[in-house]
Amino acid sequence: MSRELFEKGLEVRREVLGTEYVDAAISQADDFSRPLQELVTEYCWGAVWTRPGLSRKMRSMINLAMLTALNRPHEVKLHLKGALKNGCSKEEIMEVLLQTAIYCGVPAAVDSFRLAREVFKEVETAKK
Repeated sequence: MSRELFEKGLEVRREVLGTEYVDAAISQADDFSRPLQELVTEYCWGAVWTRPGLSRKMRSMINLAMLTALNRPHEVKLHLKGALKNGCSKEEIMEVLLQTAIYCGVPAAVDSFRLAREVFKEVETAKK
């Protein structure tokens, strides 16, 4: 494991997904799941999310489309929150999800729209 990439990845992962979520995922890891947490943090967040070629906002929009296509509701919800932190507007998220309806299927988009409404409500409630 590259300690430098892990640390960079940990920083980005916390900024996008929230410190509380990331720290819980890492602290709750056991001998079985710890290697996955290390891999995700180093490789996904440290080696890829830190690359200069795409903005975090663009990466978030791409992730929302891919996770919708893969039917991964837990990850969609998590990355919806990250997308908002990365500067995506509700309108941009709506457009991404509309695009997924065409290329991934209406049922997939319907589920992600439902999740987005839940996340928007959670975020708005937390602000009050």
